[in-house]
Amino acid sequence: MKRSPLAVLAAFGLLTVLAPAVAQAQVIELGAPRSALVAPSCPPTVKPANCTIILTQVTALETIRDGVTYPTKVTRSGRIVAFTLGLSRLDTNRTTVKQDIHFLDSSYGGVPLASITVLKPVGKASQRKWAVAGESPAVHLIPYLGQVAQFPLDRALTVKPGYVVALTIPTWAPVLSFDLSAKNFAYRQSRSTGCNNPAPSEMAQLTIGASAKYGCDYPGTRVEYSATEVTDATPTKNYVHAPDRP
Repeated sequence: MKRSPLAVLAAFGLLTVLAPAVAQAQVIELGAPRSALVAPSCPPTVKPANCTIILTQVTALETIRDGVTYPTKVTRSGRIVAFTLGLSRLDTNRTTVKQDIHFLDSSYGGVPLASITVLKPVGKASQRKWAVAGESPAVHLIPYLGQVAQFPLDRALTVKPGYVVALTIPTWAPVLSFDLSAKNFAYRQSRSTGCNNPAPSEMAQLTIGASAKYGCDYPGTRVEYSATEVTDATPTKNYVHAPDRP
């Protein structure tokens, strides 16, 4: 009787040799290397008029968090499957919150929205120029004010080493923690003029392939966002049908 090779191996107790190696993907949280995200609030010593927790009409890229440079930089190919935001409650009084929301809606083009943006570098690093490689749909934020909320993506965004993940706010969102260490925290906006004032018009990066210079720098401020990446699994070494090497 003819026996199969696998049957022969089993007879000699050698099937354990064929046990598959583990080539697991990894789940990486980009943007929160040490400290957890928080729902921003105004420091007790800061007057409400100077409480700059609102990000408006721009794409924001964290350049330093917890002393780590470009904390959302991708080091392994994979896919972004969710993003997380820390969203301020704005105020403890519901009537005041409604008034604040109405004012902000009227001033910045509508209800608070946020999306995640994948950026790839363009030109020399000194130019601080980035182009849009991927963009998620925008999420309506009012139901989540006052908490740290995670938003899964209906369609994952492909990322490659060297890409970074930014936060796009087409209208407004209360996502900034400020009055922090300028050495350990900083972010940049997708514009180069009027940096001391809110963006006068829509400066957010919304179009795939479009590029912008990130010229406005904000030391001592943290954007409360992170992105969840599932990395690609590593192929088996010299797998069957692997491309021949020259």
